Amino acid sequence: MRLPDAPRINPSILSADFVNMQRDLERISGADLVHVDVMDNHFVPNLTFGPQMVERVQATSPIPLDVHLMISDPDRWAPEYAEIGAASVTFHVEAARDPIALARRIRDIGARAGVAAKPGTSVEPLLDHLGEFDQVLVMTVEPGFGGQSFMPETMPKLVELREAAARTGADVWLQVDGGIGPDTIGQAAEAGADTFVAGSAVFGADDIDGRIAQLRALARAHRH
Repeated sequence: MRLPDAPRINPSILSADFVNMQRDLERISGADLVHVDVMDNHFVPNLTFGPQMVERVQATSPIPLDVHLMISDPDRWAPEYAEIGAASVTFHVEAARDPIALARRIRDIGARAGVAAKPGTSVEPLLDHLGEFDQVLVMTVEPGFGGQSFMPETMPKLVELREAAARTGADVWLQVDGGIGPDTIGQAAEAGADTFVAGSAVFGADDIDGRIAQLRALARAHRH
């Protein structure tokens, strides 16, 4: 599977109509990947869906899956999402017992391995190990609910990651998730992000294809 070049726009189906999921997946066929938020009501105070639902999304989606696991014990569960066929599986560094071993296992199955950090979590421990991951997700809101406001104070983490990737030669995607829309995507792109999760900004637009194209153009214009 050849994955798209940066900048990548990954709409979050957390903002889709769960009863009309296939319709909404088709409405974002012009995006790069579909962002699938898995929440367990334990690691975060919200409950979405698990492997069975993700497997159905995988079977019907016109674009690859970018699965974001906001769950406890990802060491046990994350490989299952790779086996379903997700293109990318991201787990939280705060929840994993051994992030590097887990990332290697996900890669061995055939998916890209991502690691996420909450707004208050430092990315410094990851900087010397970026080559072990295919993606680092900097949360720009507290994880758990869609529709929150973008947190600009998280941008220095992206700068750190971008500089470390350049220094080490790591080929790693830098993703942001939370409050991303036309007014904020430029700031994230300037800081170093190349992969952007947008939920309500996409699904709440009258012209979804136009909004995806707008976000992509804005990110490209502000790339570092």
